[in-house]
Amino acid sequence: MNMTSPAAQVIIATIPIVGIVIGGTVVFFSLLWRHSEKKLQIKAGTYQHEQFDLKTYSLFIGLLLVSVGAALTIFFVATEGLHTALLGGLLPLCAGIGLLAFYKLSPTPPDAT
Repeated sequence: MNMTSPAAQVIIATIPIVGIVIGGTVVFFSLLWRHSEKKLQIKAGTYQHEQFDLKTYSLFIGLLLVSVGAALTIFFVATEGLHTALLGGLLPLCAGIGLLAFYKLSPTPPDAT
């Protein structure tokens, strides 16, 4: 028996959509601003290419995904047992483990100390 009013159901259904639209808008304008900033730096002659540290980035994202995936996996096992919802925790957990394996197995760049 569902005791939620139809108006409340519509509002609850639109919250994730609004969040995705706002998040996408923020990411879009962030990328646009960064692109414009780099164009202006190139025109002014002050642009310096920054080296992206993939190894440290994979460590950071791997730790983040492992912690989120482990928490979600434990939550889903505790609430629903072995169910397909468990994939919501196992997917980020496995992706994080893969990134940590990349961090561990990738060679250290020659210019790093």
